[in-house]
Amino acid sequence: MQWHVGPGQPYTAPSQVSGLVGNGDTVNIAAGTYPSDVARWQANDLLLRGIGGMAHLESNGNAWGEKGIWVIQGDRTTVEWIEFSECSIPDQNGAGIRQEGHHLTVLHCYFHNNENGILAGTPNAMPSNITIEHCEFAHNGFGDGFSHNLYINYTDTLWFRYNYSHQTNVGHELKSRANVNFIEYNRFSNEQNGSASREIDLPDGGQAYVIGNVLQQGLQGQNSNMIGYGLESMSNPGPHELYAINNTLVNERTVGSFFSMNSGTVFKAYNNILAGQGQFVANFFPLQTDTAGNLKQPVFALIGFADPNNYNYRITDDSPAHNIGIPAGLSSSGYPLVAWDEYVHPTGRTVRCQHALLDAGAFETCTTDALVLVDHPWMIWPNPAHDRVNINALAGAKIVLIDAQGRLLRTMQSTGMNTIELLDLASGIYVLRVEHDGARTDEKLIIE
Repeated sequence: MQWHVGPGQPYTAPSQVSGLVGNGDTVNIAAGTYPSDVARWQANDLLLRGIGGMAHLESNGNAWGEKGIWVIQGDRTTVEWIEFSECSIPDQNGAGIRQEGHHLTVLHCYFHNNENGILAGTPNAMPSNITIEHCEFAHNGFGDGFSHNLYINYTDTLWFRYNYSHQTNVGHELKSRANVNFIEYNRFSNEQNGSASREIDLPDGGQAYVIGNVLQQGLQGQNSNMIGYGLESMSNPGPHELYAINNTLVNERTVGSFFSMNSGTVFKAYNNILAGQGQFVANFFPLQTDTAGNLKQPVFALIGFADPNNYNYRITDDSPAHNIGIPAGLSSSGYPLVAWDEYVHPTGRTVRCQHALLDAGAFETCTTDALVLVDHPWMIWPNPAHDRVNINALAGAKIVLIDAQGRLLRTMQSTGMNTIELLDLASGIYVLRVEHDGARTDEKLIIE
């Protein structure tokens, strides 16, 4: 069932329908501002989306149940094109979204000036996977170091891609206790006046894939290291592995380190640019370490960044990072350690040019005629998937599903919103390809 919210509709605020919706319903919220409106969502398989632009939930310090602007207790919820701002509560932990159900997908949303942007995952919400793509997080955090732009608590897998997380108030740009973290093609930055602590904090270990990201620590940064791993415990299920592939890390402070981790970590770092002062790894390298193709250079001017004063860390053809990359192979679980995409500011993506000689860092210097997906991105969810996968692609585009051996399994013409059944396919890594106007782009799909 479709519900319509906005001026001139029977329901003028999202909270008016939150208790009426049923499983599988869609709530269309007209673009505009909804001051002081907060809600709890309990039905399953909801699609909650802004229509015609962002629907702005300007909470003015209000929260449902002293938790968040939206408290999501149903399973398999998708949230799109919603702006969440100004949530605060007495315990200083108010969130734009407080996720308490199983499985959450957040796309094209904006979280700012809350005590937490997203506070997600609880011990009784396992198993659960969270996907966050094409979103911006800015100026969240109470300022006590215990609230963050995002705090992903206990959950199975976090997919965090094509996002812009910046200028957290003292807390981390991203903190995640997920068992497995895929952190790919994002920008994390303090910028000139941001006071964030770490750019990425993964306090309980587990498997972490940090691929193709841009991370910048400004002069006001609160912590001396940029990426922390296992520094509170190693309580997540093993193996405890941190893979850092083709990232650009920029430290503007005169001290610090790019990585800090528990001594029990298996650490593989290939093709990263480490710009500025500080140690590669704080104090020690783990016993199991594999590093290659990295460029560590304390002098920014010697790296060949395109425009570092404006946070453009693409490299020029004469950069020492050009052509020094080394293929990183596969993780122990078989996940390809390859930067397939590049971050496009803000919250966009494009396909990374693939050729025989790899550059270090988050950007490749060669060009590609592949389809750029910024203004009209296509999305798949859930990912990982089990029985079916949904694809939102341009109408008329060709959608192709390919297995790891390159065999064609499915083909269809997009109607905009599409579904592919997967029950007859084995678990593993597949490729979903979209072809349009003579160009194509690929997306990894994991079938569980």
